[in-house]
Amino acid sequence: MIWARTIHASVCETPWVHNERAQLSSATTTLEELLDRVSSTAEAVLAAGDESLASDLFEVERSLRTAHRRLVSATRRAG
Repeated sequence: MIWARTIHASVCETPWVHNERAQLSSATTTLEELLDRVSSTAEAVLAAGDESLASDLFEVERSLRTAHRRLVSATRRAG
């Protein structure tokens, strides 16, 4: 009886874990693409001489990098 419950629990959890991991992986990729876009825009804005806007964008970039690290960590813990 215990063995049957263990098998049932792991069969039920596997699709959920796989789906959640796939969702987190997809979100990580999207965040990486967004980071690249914000970073390149910040560099271009700085080169154009708008230091105030560039500063704001670099702050956004730092926040996104922090979010990326946390998301990668959560993805590893998920599976």
